[in-house]
Amino acid sequence: MAFECQKGIESLRICSIEPSKNRDKLTLESEKRKPLHKLDTKGGIVNSKCEDLITGNEVLPGCRSITELPPVLISEIFNLLEPKELGIVSCACTLLYQIASEHHVWKEFYCERWGQPILQPPFGAGHSDEKSWKELFAEREFRSKTFMGRYTIDILYGHTEDVRAVFVLASKKLVFTSGYDQIVRMWDLEEGLPIASSESLGCTIRAVAADSRLLVAGGTGGFIHGWKANDENPHLFDLRAPQNEDMEFQVWEHGGPITCLALDFNRMYSGSWDMSIRVWDRSSLECLKVLIHSDWVWNLAPHDTTVASTAGSDLYVWDTNSGSKLAIINNAHAGYTYSLARSHSGKLLFTGGEDGAIHMFEIFENAMYHVRRVATWIPHLSAVYSLAFEVPWLVSASSDGKLSLINVRKLLRTNRNSALNNSSKAVNLVDNVEPPQRMLHGFGSNLFAVDVGSNRIVCTGEEGLVRIWNFSQALEIEQRVQALRGLRLENRMRRRNRQLETNDKGRRGNQCSFTEKKNQIDGHRNSWNNRRKMVWKVKA
Repeated sequence: MAFECQKGIESLRICSIEPSKNRDKLTLESEKRKPLHKLDTKGGIVNSKCEDLITGNEVLPGCRSITELPPVLISEIFNLLEPKELGIVSCACTLLYQIASEHHVWKEFYCERWGQPILQPPFGAGHSDEKSWKELFAEREFRSKTFMGRYTIDILYGHTEDVRAVFVLASKKLVFTSGYDQIVRMWDLEEGLPIASSESLGCTIRAVAADSRLLVAGGTGGFIHGWKANDENPHLFDLRAPQNEDMEFQVWEHGGPITCLALDFNRMYSGSWDMSIRVWDRSSLECLKVLIHSDWVWNLAPHDTTVASTAGSDLYVWDTNSGSKLAIINNAHAGYTYSLARSHSGKLLFTGGEDGAIHMFEIFENAMYHVRRVATWIPHLSAVYSLAFEVPWLVSASSDGKLSLINVRKLLRTNRNSALNNSSKAVNLVDNVEPPQRMLHGFGSNLFAVDVGSNRIVCTGEEGLVRIWNFSQALEIEQRVQALRGLRLENRMRRRNRQLETNDKGRRGNQCSFTEKKNQIDGHRNSWNNRRKMVWKVKA
């Protein structure tokens, strides 16, 4: 767990005993009056009507340790912890480890950061290979370190002019690109091979979006061209087939070029230089809402019933049900605000502008809808045209021909315990952010679009090429490198020990030879002295 651990949790009051006629009942209180959901010993949800109060005979009268509390109460305490804090607590003893490992909050942690898993594991009895939500979270958290490792680059050829749009459909291992050549192309993300390409759409394509049911593209023609998924096609969309009204459609409503597109489960969103965002019903293709801006719309990012957008130099947040404006940040950048990215939780916004800066905003929904800037980076020397975010990495593409990788892990918080509750802390975060952890460069041309998925970064630019940075083997390569490094160190130590042993043997041999020579000299000396004594005796 690499998320930052907060120093204290002041908002939790474990329990308070209220004086009443029945003193055997305890009530749980929290400063945030949130509806409490009761949990059993395995972290499951229990009927709140039956478990509104915890009887006193469940609590030891003189308990001095958290392990002596009922499992239900321990689960409620765990609801207010961050992932790192919960991991640390689970190491205290076997009981806390069991409760923390089976706690339902791991599912919330996972979905808040990365959404639903691409391949849902079988949760239930009878499956030997099933994974818990804690294991899924730990595995994904471990894999998030890949962007600091080694990589390989695949270059995809096929476009004849600048490529303005790219979209990675990670669940199906597909990449969609388009640009000035007016053709939408589909690629295999893992193999890097072309799969299919559409007919010319008659205009420059500036935006592409897709999911497992629909593929849409829009550009300077002011229309949205869409393809519906075919279940019999292994690649979902048949771009080569002649136009079929059942599987292909076009909608015309915008009065200017379309610059951005997005999809969610029931709706489709499009932004245009006609200073509007249109919200569409996916099934009927009818326009439900029109959100009017004061300048050209550059980008948008929907989440639930809200949609964030950038127009001119401003940042907007809208309510898609009522069409009302919830918040606006004027002059978010010096110049146009070209790019926008949003976290899966919808609470974090990232913007990139003409000034080369990247801002991070957090959304607060208290009495009023409020957006606050919490961090700023300036990794580029010119305009930031595209942003992509996958926890904890923010990737930016700029016209200076560089990609920057920013790790925002230390700024992440869950929705329960946000550390940005006052402006002074927010100012400190703005002033004390880390620089980009990595820069990918070597391109002399503009980079127009970037997207992230399946441990890969896909980028396009004015060269007409599609580049894929593959980090999928980074951790395995690093493990092999560490193993080889350990073997080299072990061999070096073994050679050193042998050399020391050899030197010791040589030193002992030298000492023995020196002793022998000394004994010989002493023997010669003694014999000469003896002979001399005998001569003197004879003379006497």
